Amino acid sequence: MTSPEAFKSWVEAALQAAGMLNATDLQLQPLSGDAGFRSYYRIADCTLPILAVSAPPDTEKNEAFCHIAQLLRQNGVHAPQVYAVDFEQGFLLIEDLGDALYQPLLEAGQQETLYADAITCLRKLQHIATDHCGLPLYDREQLQLEMNLFPQWFVEQLLNIDLTESEQMLLEDVYVLLIDSAMQQPQVIVHRDFHCRNLLRLENNNPGVIDFQDGVVGPLTYDLVSLYRDCYICWPPQQVEAWVLQYYHQLREDGVLNEQIDEVVFLQWFDWMGLQRHIKVLGIFSRLCLRDSKSQYLNDLPLVIHYTLSVARQYPELMSFVDWFEMRLLPVIESCEWYRNSDYATESLT
Repeated sequence: MTSPEAFKSWVEAALQAAGMLNATDLQLQPLSGDAGFRSYYRIADCTLPILAVSAPPDTEKNEAFCHIAQLLRQNGVHAPQVYAVDFEQGFLLIEDLGDALYQPLLEAGQQETLYADAITCLRKLQHIATDHCGLPLYDREQLQLEMNLFPQWFVEQLLNIDLTESEQMLLEDVYVLLIDSAMQQPQVIVHRDFHCRNLLRLENNNPGVIDFQDGVVGPLTYDLVSLYRDCYICWPPQQVEAWVLQYYHQLREDGVLNEQIDEVVFLQWFDWMGLQRHIKVLGIFSRLCLRDSKSQYLNDLPLVIHYTLSVARQYPELMSFVDWFEMRLLPVIESCEWYRNSDYATESLT
């Protein structure tokens, strides 16, 4: 593990080499972290807004971050500029995009303006050519591996429920449906976490986009569902459908979708892509708590459970999954403090 002194020395030397440091006594102001193992520090005495980042190379995708940042910036997406990097030690100097995260601004009622800018950004992202982009494919195997986190971490580890062979087969059948739906969609550049905690309001070229190092080439609706069925903020279903159909018609105008893909098909793509994502997230948030000691993510599970059940209930093909979830998992879930204290505790069986 690299020492704080080595990190500070590298930051100071990199800033001096770039002619960006105005002070002789470098001050690093720590910022709150994220779901990964990266540490961020704001630097006050610089000629430009700069963040120093310590991202352990054994756990963080620093090469991917730098590559995707350049790819996005070349295509008009406001990702942070990378000023200096030491891949061996996991040190970076990047553009500081500020503190104006979308989440509190959306909660304050600014959704129409902010989402309009986010959709403009998403269209830029999805128009990037996928040939030779250097990003991995979000293929069937990866989608399957992600959903496997659900029985492993949420069902077995968090809820302490052992699955029978027939229950495992039921889940596998659901996974096949969701993966087939994802593979039917046009494949585009996917941010993979395009939500209110990774978008920042900026005065120019809003929004600023962060946390894109897991980017892939994958299904068209993935980032759209990350945005509108956000794991940290919930909108009325009618509003979400209106936003999604508005984007659908923009895609039709752009020639991305042919006439055979009507509104019903697109909405199912969106719903089932969201279900894949939320099944995965139930596993990821449980793992963040149990493995990484980040228990705050338990507070976000009730909304994800709400999304999972409310969407699956709309499709006859998924009713066996709903019945199983409600009979096998919900009684245990409802006994958990993180669920009992949530806004969704009283609606789970409605």
